[in-house]
Amino acid sequence: MTIKPSSRLILLATAGVCLLAGGVAVSQVAPLPATQWDNRRLEQLDRNVRRLERALTQRNAVGQPVIVELDPEVVTLQGQVAQMDRRLGDIEQTVRQVNGELERTTFQLDESTRANAALRTQLTAVEARLKTAEDARAAAAAAPVAGASPTGDAVADLAAARALTDPAASAAALEAVTNNWNGTPSGREASWRLGDIRRAANDHASAVQLYATALNGWPTAPWAGETTLKLARALVATDRDAQACGALAEFNRRYAAAASTALKGIATQVSGQANCT
Repeated sequence: MTIKPSSRLILLATAGVCLLAGGVAVSQVAPLPATQWDNRRLEQLDRNVRRLERALTQRNAVGQPVIVELDPEVVTLQGQVAQMDRRLGDIEQTVRQVNGELERTTFQLDESTRANAALRTQLTAVEARLKTAEDARAAAAAAPVAGASPTGDAVADLAAARALTDPAASAAALEAVTNNWNGTPSGREASWRLGDIRRAANDHASAVQLYATALNGWPTAPWAGETTLKLARALVATDRDAQACGALAEFNRRYAAAASTALKGIATQVSGQANCT
């Protein structure tokens, strides 16, 4: 005997089972709204299940087996459930892979953060060292070179250089004054005096540089006007007439009023040599 899906055997805890002579009749009782499963009901259910098992065994013994076929909808549902299980397994595997990638990425980010912090610390240290070096260079440039100064005083060093009669020794001493006391009045005077030595040796290019250094900022010292004319002469000697005319214009604007007649004559002569208008 084959039980079709429309009449398949249902074993329910909530059903009552009745046995008849020569066969099995199953009557289904609607479930109670709220069944209380006490010991008596459970024992009754157990007895009914045992009776059903004996009936099935008897039918199998007389050649009338009970064959329970699966409902096609159940088979289809089972296949869908299996497919969903496989998909769920695939999703779980993907989630594990993503979690692994996230962990690796987080570790790499942590490493990058630590590396950036270490690099920032190194850069800060380098900047501090550079600033210290710059401050040291600025201080060294502003301070005199005590080891190269004979007396440790700008005025005394200049006086000692001027007292030398040997041109080479005097030039070396004046150069030391310009290096040790750059920007001071003594350093400016040493610069134009060294320029005179260079011009006397026909080194007009060096003389131009030294005169320009002495006249930086156009000082008001007594020697400034004459040194401006010396600068103009050296510029003419190096074929820089336009710059020579500019130096003469500064002389006329700044120093001509207090200049001697001889200096004014020199200015007129140099202006003609430079073809100033």
